[in-house]
Amino acid sequence: AEFKILYKNIVLTKLKTNHLEGRVAMAGKVKGRVRVILHNRRNIIKEVTNFKEGEILVTEMTRPDTILACKKAAAIITDEGGITSHAAIISRELKIPCIIATKIATQILKTGDLVEVDANNGFIKILK
Repeated sequence: AEFKILYKNIVLTKLKTNHLEGRVAMAGKVKGRVRVILHNRRNIIKEVTNFKEGEILVTEMTRPDTILACKKAAAIITDEGGITSHAAIISRELKIPCIIATKIATQILKTGDLVEVDANNGFIKILK
């Protein structure tokens, strides 16, 4: 019970932030609208199909089934991953900015949020 209260306080404090941090997988700087795609959803194919050119892909981790969204994305932000992760390799191949290992991006960012991705320094700033 004490752990749950402590965890909730820590997470809620982080969730009230207007910026996120992560590791840079591919440098670059871009502004755009977020589209969150979660892999535990059954309609992932529909979500990938509806992904628009220039949106910022926010996901737990990119996988082969999200490649079409990656190709249209202005930037990629993931909760998980390391420098050799799928998202890191794909972003370098496609030459699009990518920030990995934010831990909480899918919890904080919502589809439609306007963000500035500074993948030179590993920061994501929520604009609106």
